[in-house]
Amino acid sequence: MNNLSRDTFRAWARAVLAHHHRASPNSQRTAEVYQTSTMAALLDGIYDGEVTIAELLSHGDFGLGTFNRLDGEMVVLDRICYQLRSDGCASAVADDDLTPFAVVTWFEPRTVFSVSSPVGRDELVARLDHTISSANLMHAIKVTGTFKQVRTRTVMAQTPPYPPLTEATADEPIAVFHDAVGTLAGFRTPEYEQGISVAGYHLHFLDEGRTHGGHALEFELAQGEVAISTCSELHLSLPTTKAFLAANLSHDGIANQIKRAEGG
Repeated sequence: MNNLSRDTFRAWARAVLAHHHRASPNSQRTAEVYQTSTMAALLDGIYDGEVTIAELLSHGDFGLGTFNRLDGEMVVLDRICYQLRSDGCASAVADDDLTPFAVVTWFEPRTVFSVSSPVGRDELVARLDHTISSANLMHAIKVTGTFKQVRTRTVMAQTPPYPPLTEATADEPIAVFHDAVGTLAGFRTPEYEQGISVAGYHLHFLDEGRTHGGHALEFELAQGEVAISTCSELHLSLPTTKAFLAANLSHDGIANQIKRAEGG
């Protein structure tokens, strides 16, 4: 290869690489869900993880999860991570806090629709199911508006030896928010992901002041806006802790156990 050909090739290679580095973040951001650990691990009482909130937020600006020791519910909105505690209060957390299970994405909605009259959970879910492009893809869901009522529950911090998730969530405190302005944030996950994640709809609520919220059990949306960000890639990061490596992740009746733990 002569000098001219070599220089031409190098210029071409630099151009391709530059284009790749410019294009990759956008294509990845619109497609990927990042998840640490699995629901099956939580069912087995694996409540300590290795992923920091700073690391989690490098993979997305929207999502949900929990914290080490199962200390409350998590909501990520606008790249800020909030901890929702068992008394119904919420606050932002430190970058060095840890999570044993969380799911985030870069929220870039391609589908948005308005709700102008009151709808309950079942009716809104039916409308979402009719709207999404495919039940075989993952969809991040954000519902912002005024809620006549939101019924929530929040997990409480556990102490070792940790009980299974169905026991840890058996007596969770319930909080009901009336005439609340806020956001439901979460995911619709395909049925084939049951055990890896929570199949179906998994939503957490955070009020407008971002000071109260919880895992949404039931709700009635008076009016608001629904945004859907569709994802086709899953980045699953598994822990390497001794507890995870020794865990039994092949649960019998895993769907029923998740339903019990999630309040279904």
